[in-house]
Amino acid sequence: MNENETTPPAEKRDTPTCVDCGTQNCKIKTSVYPGFCLTTRLPETDRQWAAERYDEGRNREIMRAAAEVEYEGYGRWTRVQEIMEFARKTGARRIGIANCVGLVNEARIFARILRANGFEVYSVVCKVAGQPKTSMGIPAECETIGAAMCNPILQARLLNEAHTDLNVVIGLCVGHDSLFYKYADACTTTLVTKDRVTGHNPVAVLYTAGSYYKKKLEPGEK
Repeated sequence: MNENETTPPAEKRDTPTCVDCGTQNCKIKTSVYPGFCLTTRLPETDRQWAAERYDEGRNREIMRAAAEVEYEGYGRWTRVQEIMEFARKTGARRIGIANCVGLVNEARIFARILRANGFEVYSVVCKVAGQPKTSMGIPAECETIGAAMCNPILQARLLNEAHTDLNVVIGLCVGHDSLFYKYADACTTTLVTKDRVTGHNPVAVLYTAGSYYKKKLEPGEK
C-alpha cells in the first residue's frame, strides 16, 4: 500500500461478494472458490429453503421454461422473441403491457407483434387515472417534468383485474417499475429499461465507465 493511502475503517469497507470474485467456479466447477465465496459459506438451511421454493406454485415450470428458452435461442433470438417463446412454454396467452407514455409507440409495435403471433394484449399506460403529483405530497416543481403523476400501483391492479398471464414492462421509471413488480400478480418480465440519455440502453454507461463516463460516475477520478 502506498504510504499516502490509508485503510478505510472496517465499517466503511464492503464485505466481498460475488462482484468481487474472479473465478466464477460456481459456474465452471473447474477452478477454485475464493475464501469469501457465498456458495461455500452458504448454510444448508438457506440452500434447502431455496430448493423448497422451486416447488411452490409455478416456480419450477417457470425455471424450466426459462432454461429451455436460453438453450434454444442462445445468441439467435432477440428479447422480443424470447418473451414470446417463454409465453408459449408457460401457456401464457393474455399478455399485459405496462408501459411508459413516452414509449407508447414502442408498446404499440410490440403489441402488434404479439397479436400477429396469436397472443391477446391488454395494456395499461403509466399515466392511467393521472393525478397531480402534489396530491401525493410530491414537490410542485416536479410537475414541470412529466406533468401528471405516474400510477404504477394502479397499472398493476388493472392488469391483475384483466387476469393477464404474463406482464411485460416497457420503460417504466426507476422506482415506478419497483412498485409495479411489487403489486403485479402475474409473472413479470422487462422488455425495455428506461434510460433517456442513452436511448434506453443503460448498459452503454457500463461499457464506457472506463472512458467517457468515468468522471461523471466516479467522484474524484481525473
